[in-house]
Amino acid sequence: MTPLPSGPHRIVFANEKGGTGKSTTAVHVAVALAYQGAKVAALDLDTRQATFFRYCENRATTQLRRNIALPGPVFDTCHGDTIEALEEEAARLSEGADFLIFDTPGRDDPFARHVAASADTLVTPMNDSFVDFDLIGQVDAETFKVRKLSFYAELIWEARIKRSRAQLEEHRSEMDWVVVRNRTGYTDARNQRRIEQALTELSKRVGFRAVQGLSERVVYRELFPSGLTLLDKGQLGELGTSHLVARQELRNLVQNLRLKMPARQQVEAPSLPATKPAPVPA
Repeated sequence: MTPLPSGPHRIVFANEKGGTGKSTTAVHVAVALAYQGAKVAALDLDTRQATFFRYCENRATTQLRRNIALPGPVFDTCHGDTIEALEEEAARLSEGADFLIFDTPGRDDPFARHVAASADTLVTPMNDSFVDFDLIGQVDAETFKVRKLSFYAELIWEARIKRSRAQLEEHRSEMDWVVVRNRTGYTDARNQRRIEQALTELSKRVGFRAVQGLSERVVYRELFPSGLTLLDKGQLGELGTSHLVARQELRNLVQNLRLKMPARQQVEAPSLPATKPAPVPA
């Protein structure tokens, strides 16, 4: 537990492909950091779907309905139409925060490019398939060896070079690019080995880290309407073995992000209230 440097540490969840579990991963990481005592702010740049924002909004409604307080981020969607307006909004939202999380749309977007290039930790979730791998690299159809970098990988590589040049002037650390492998349980062992070999080869060329993410589980879809996460003990009822395994997966993921935490006391999950919850206002 070491103090954070001045200004929030930027964690950007970015992937130009949809359906990779990006928003679900971002929400669970944000809540996990809040449970560890960090002050977290989050800005959803996907104003069309706003999955991250809606998840947190559902969480706020559940707290009001059950008359409980749950750790989580302060959050909003992006309202500006320029990079300058985006940065001003991010600065207001994250004042006093330890971490600032950006959830970006699953498409090419100028705001997403900007925050990805300015990330302290860039998290790229991908499903364990060569369809998603194609976002960062193209492989040979016969040998599955990496033939070339994709446009997205080249974009991040150039951003990291610029970041390194300005590192001493801005007193900022080098960007840590983490590729998160989600839904690995739904691919066969041979395909997993091929993807792992391709990721290992590509990581040496562009300098990202590949870590295990979240498996495909129905519980993540079931939790969305309530805004709850697997970390909200006492609010989820009886948990099966698969849920406990999923919770450990999440903890391992957060640990593998290697984020420097503020020296604050961890927050305990509240129990269900003994009194009747306050009604939700109309």
